[in-house]
Amino acid sequence: MSDAKERRIRWIVRLGAPLLRLLAMTWRFEERGAEGWKALRAAKRPFIFSLWHGHLLSLTWKRRGEGITVMISEHSDGEIIARIVEGWGYRTVRGSTSRGAGRALLGMVRELESGREFAITPDGPRGPAGVAAAGVLLASNRSGAAIVPMRGDFSNAWHLGNWDRFAIPKPFSKIVITYGEPWVAPGTDDAAAVELARRIGPAIPAGLRPRKTKAPR
Repeated sequence: MSDAKERRIRWIVRLGAPLLRLLAMTWRFEERGAEGWKALRAAKRPFIFSLWHGHLLSLTWKRRGEGITVMISEHSDGEIIARIVEGWGYRTVRGSTSRGAGRALLGMVRELESGREFAITPDGPRGPAGVAAAGVLLASNRSGAAIVPMRGDFSNAWHLGNWDRFAIPKPFSKIVITYGEPWVAPGTDDAAAVELARRIGPAIPAGLRPRKTKAPR
């Protein structure tokens, strides 16, 4: 990474992280269906929170400080996200389905096999929105760790004009987090990906169209 890029990232994090914290402290949360993953945590059994990329901001804020490991892409935007969530108490594994996939998957399986909880956006970092890539399915299938579907619904939010209509809840918004039943992926085929997407629910609110995305490289 060049010195100029490092300075840019450092300043974005230095200025942006406190502003995000101030905004997030105004949000109100309601959680539904949490019994399944809480039972897994009580039994010290590893599992994988699976959430859409567009819901990332508020849901990671809610689960901050719990020692969860998250997968973050190796793009420069990913570096910004990684530094912010590390400040929120997360561990990070770098990579994605489009860059560093093999190394990231190996790191994910190792974290699960060591008993750690994991979180991943199966449609990140480039989409298409609401389409689950095979990585989370493969990690669940290989490690035996259950996937816990997780989604957010927002009473009032800004939605960026990018591929996933990334949600930034407005001040004092109510955020309803819904968790699905823990589910171990039976395989990595299209049927399993469709089933995971069904369990998480819609990635983008009705009436908001995602932008077309480039095919992963």
